[in-house]
Amino acid sequence: MTHYRIALNFEDGVTRFVECGADEKVLDAAFRNRINLPMDCSDGVCGTCKCRAESGAYDLGDEYIDDALTQDEAEGGLVLTCQMVPKSDCVIAVPMPSTACKTGTARFVASVSEVKPFGDAAYELVLDAPEAPGFLPGQYVNIGVPGSAEHRSYSFSSSPGDKRMSFLIKHVHGGLMSTWLGDARPGEPLEITGPLGIFYLRAVVRPVLLLAGGTGLAPFLSMLEVLAQAGASQPVHLIYGVTRDQDLVMVDRLEAYAERIPGFTFTTCVADPATEHPRQGYVTQHLPPEALHGGDVDVYLCGPPPMVDAVGNHFKAAAIEPASFHYEKFTPNQAVAA
Repeated sequence: MTHYRIALNFEDGVTRFVECGADEKVLDAAFRNRINLPMDCSDGVCGTCKCRAESGAYDLGDEYIDDALTQDEAEGGLVLTCQMVPKSDCVIAVPMPSTACKTGTARFVASVSEVKPFGDAAYELVLDAPEAPGFLPGQYVNIGVPGSAEHRSYSFSSSPGDKRMSFLIKHVHGGLMSTWLGDARPGEPLEITGPLGIFYLRAVVRPVLLLAGGTGLAPFLSMLEVLAQAGASQPVHLIYGVTRDQDLVMVDRLEAYAERIPGFTFTTCVADPATEHPRQGYVTQHLPPEALHGGDVDVYLCGPPPMVDAVGNHFKAAAIEPASFHYEKFTPNQAVAA
């Protein structure tokens, strides 16, 4: 029997995945998985179960009334989960927190496979987790720091479906996680909560601009792998900015994606005035007008708060309003979904 994977993304950033049969309604599949999506009538009359389908193919049938879902709403991507029958994997935005639907974040244990240092700039943490949940490219998890009651939030740099999970983590001198990573050994267990976040790759229907600051590159590596596997028909441009020359890591990975993904290009820049890099300055100083496509572009930004503010101000000064603007601010300790 054919099943499709449905990602339910709640407004508090929690994502839960359910398997839905080819002839099964999403609401029924959610209830079967003990996720109480909003509902009242379940007959397409009240509109209580209205959500937004952000990607995927589906059938809504014709057994609902216009008061529950107007034609304009349906054409805009709104759905009634009590009537929605998927025809492919789908992502659905649920307009309420996960707790209101009597569900929450998944918890699992992973073990260290490898810790690869990039000088004093960053670490790549690779984990094995046979029972790890799915996630959307761009999302993050909370990883418990062994020997403490603290956790840190890191975006996946691996793509959904990979046998191993990976994360690009900034090396913070004296930092709790950085100190532990310096001595981590293969096989050590880590407690993980997630996936989380509303920063993830949507359906690519127009040009895409990716803006990465430092280890904010991580979620874009996940997105690029998905694009490489699925194929991208739209141009995708990435600008990767760092503070110091040595912070510019994993450029070889980007070069490989430039070969694998038609229409993908990238630019790197370094803010340090003493840099030997050919492009000195901040991301906004190396953002070509053509990459904005006159506003017909989906922008994804992951970086520290000053970078997010600077990009927003740059768009205002240029009188550019992107078709969509998704961003995630982070500090060296913890990512904060916008």
